[in-house]
Amino acid sequence: MKCDVYLAGSCRTPVGSFCGAFGGVTAIELGVTAVKGSLERSGVPSDQIDETLIGNILSGGLKPNAARQISIGSGIPDTVPATTVNMLCGSGMKTIVIAAQSIQSGDSDAILAGGVENMSLAPYLLEQARTGYRMGDGKIYDSLMRDALVDAFDGTHMGLCGDKAAERCNFSREDQDIYAISSYKRALAATDEGKFAKEIAPVEVKGKRGSITIVDTDEEPQRFNEGKFTSLRPAFGKEGTVTAGNASSINDGAAAVVVLSGEKVKSLGITPEARILGYSQVGNAPEWFTLAPVEVLKKLMSKMEWTVDDVDLFEINEAFSVVPLAAMKEIGIPREKVNVNGGAVCMGHPVGASGTRVVVTLIHALKTYGKKTGIATLCIGGGQAIAIAIELV
Repeated sequence: MKCDVYLAGSCRTPVGSFCGAFGGVTAIELGVTAVKGSLERSGVPSDQIDETLIGNILSGGLKPNAARQISIGSGIPDTVPATTVNMLCGSGMKTIVIAAQSIQSGDSDAILAGGVENMSLAPYLLEQARTGYRMGDGKIYDSLMRDALVDAFDGTHMGLCGDKAAERCNFSREDQDIYAISSYKRALAATDEGKFAKEIAPVEVKGKRGSITIVDTDEEPQRFNEGKFTSLRPAFGKEGTVTAGNASSINDGAAAVVVLSGEKVKSLGITPEARILGYSQVGNAPEWFTLAPVEVLKKLMSKMEWTVDDVDLFEINEAFSVVPLAAMKEIGIPREKVNVNGGAVCMGHPVGASGTRVVVTLIHALKTYGKKTGIATLCIGGGQAIAIAIELV
């Protein structure tokens, strides 16, 4: 890193289940909650922000530029520019990387970075409605599938790529189920012990008659039923091993963090949470995107001149259980260092938000367990992966 870049005010909303608690809360509203929470926790005045960067994938129906709406809705002055970023599952982390690069170049000193998604509200598409359905049957397309969950190159559902990776790496259904069950148990234990409390910004959900419900807990882990795991059918291929239990679910949520230069930290007199040590990105064949984190971790750790022993904790996004399993196997990462409070298999995967969410969770896990260094990474549909290394300060 050419200059010190810091993270402050890391927080996230709870993660809602598909058509669950946040089924009527827009991605913009979730984003505003996360951004306001981040600014408040960081101690950075909103008028000190130079730019707002927000990751989002399912933008249909959100009105133009989700980042701009969230920025102004959070009280950041309208003189501050805002950009929406789409790198699929890496979107939320990409905003942090872009922010760091902007600070390193000298263009900015304080950037609000984050990610948002409400998969429950993804609209259906009528492609021929503008010109007319003149005769015969037409098609309604699901933007959730088309813009997020299906490969753009060959139309394959991302889950089938998980099946292929499991077969290639010789991970059985049992291997994946065992991993997923442990992830659920970690998340439930962390919830019961209040380990997520400091990273979560509660969301106010308005009822039809003006009632207000405060949502402050992740919804998905509460649905865990270990007894059903072995009876779940393959979710994608008939002979596949990926199921609804050992894969991430479809979810809603948001996360945010303030990215700062060392000079800004000093001038504002604030105490940041962490320092960015490095970041890397890779591309690979689209059908093997679930294995891309192996390569990006190797690349980043090589650049950092780190071994596994130098990394206290890893947050490896659990798009499918095979993703962290492959990284653990190929790089030699012990299970006790990976997703110590559970991951996306149990917590959920609001795709545009997850890149920021894993960084937020990593920061707070390092604090909780008295650790120092960590790496967060995600696989990205279409054949990519992104990773970032941090240390607590």
